[in-house]
Amino acid sequence: MQTIKLKEIKHRGKFQIAAFFPYNRTLIELCKEASMVYSKTHKCWYIENNAENYNQVKTKFYGQADIDETELLAVNSEKLNLSTSLILPSTPLRNHRIVSTLRTEIKSEKMEGYDKREVPKEIADGLYKLKQWMAHKRYSESTIKTYLDSAKSFLMFVHPKPLQDVSNDDMVDYVNEYIIKRRLSFSYQNQAVNAVKLFFREIVKSKLDVEKFERPRREYKLPNVLSKAEVAAILKAHNNVKHKTMLSLIYACGLRRSELLYLKPTDIDSKRGLLIIRQAKGRKDRIIPISEKIIEMLRRYYMMYKPKVWLFEGQKVGEQYTAGSLQEVLKQSLEKSNIKKPVSLHWLRHSYATHLLEAGTDLRYIQELLGHKSSKTTEIYTHVSTKNIQKIKSPFDDLNL
Repeated sequence: MQTIKLKEIKHRGKFQIAAFFPYNRTLIELCKEASMVYSKTHKCWYIENNAENYNQVKTKFYGQADIDETELLAVNSEKLNLSTSLILPSTPLRNHRIVSTLRTEIKSEKMEGYDKREVPKEIADGLYKLKQWMAHKRYSESTIKTYLDSAKSFLMFVHPKPLQDVSNDDMVDYVNEYIIKRRLSFSYQNQAVNAVKLFFREIVKSKLDVEKFERPRREYKLPNVLSKAEVAAILKAHNNVKHKTMLSLIYACGLRRSELLYLKPTDIDSKRGLLIIRQAKGRKDRIIPISEKIIEMLRRYYMMYKPKVWLFEGQKVGEQYTAGSLQEVLKQSLEKSNIKKPVSLHWLRHSYATHLLEAGTDLRYIQELLGHKSSKTTEIYTHVSTKNIQKIKSPFDDLNL
């Protein structure tokens, strides 16, 4: 198995997690999936050094390569004076203010060398059967990979316990000793529960009562929304026609990142003013109206770049534009427009939905445009729409002060 060396470098004025390895197409694709960007200067793939990104990179490379992170862990643990096993999502690893409250160590002997253990044949065979079963059921490639990674994590945790003897208590131990101590997210825990339930229900067919696996309490987070002025500033920041068109199309049609990257020139029906999204999340097709303004922008882009396979292609003809490069395009826009918020591409989709709602568009239509399976998913935008909230008068205004 190939070795990836993780180090910290300073690049573009920030401390980055850098991945060094000999040329390997599979590992390069994993870097792109982890939103890493290639540096010609340092001859490596990199992403900003924080715990959330660290988790993301480790998850992508786990089981695909041997990870040498000695230098990276030494730097991060020295800066925070923490155990090298501690991972704190969304927390900059160089933030000294959190040191006093976070002097925690993972002492579980069970976790020592956990990431470097060889996968036993029983587990490998079981995961292969799970992969075959999911492929037979036409799960998407990304879902298959996610479930395999999650199931593997749990199975390696309980090993060498025979699979037929695994109990619900093992899931409790896994959550406490692995997920919680590593500060992994609610969604990661929920994903792990789903994967393990599927594995034991369909592959092992043990007496384990998977229906009693407890999911974490659901988080209720409001979507991040930009004002129309902020969206306009982001979209106007780029002079590059391709970059401007990509970001504009995401906002104008409320697209997911993957939906934009998988568009083909034939998906644009300019005569009917429609954009066709094919086999998006949940393997669903949908159509979205596009204005003449966007169509003209797309025509100008098409005349300049003449894409062959994908609507937005990389430097090579027929090569799909990467998620990491698209994220870099947004990052440059934020810097040029001097917007300090931690905006992601999904913020543009949230903003599209919220602005439609504020303009009076029926929630049922917004659900169709976004491709939501449940109306409850779409209803969250009613909590961030300011159309009616701003009309509410505070009783403070009536006080005679």
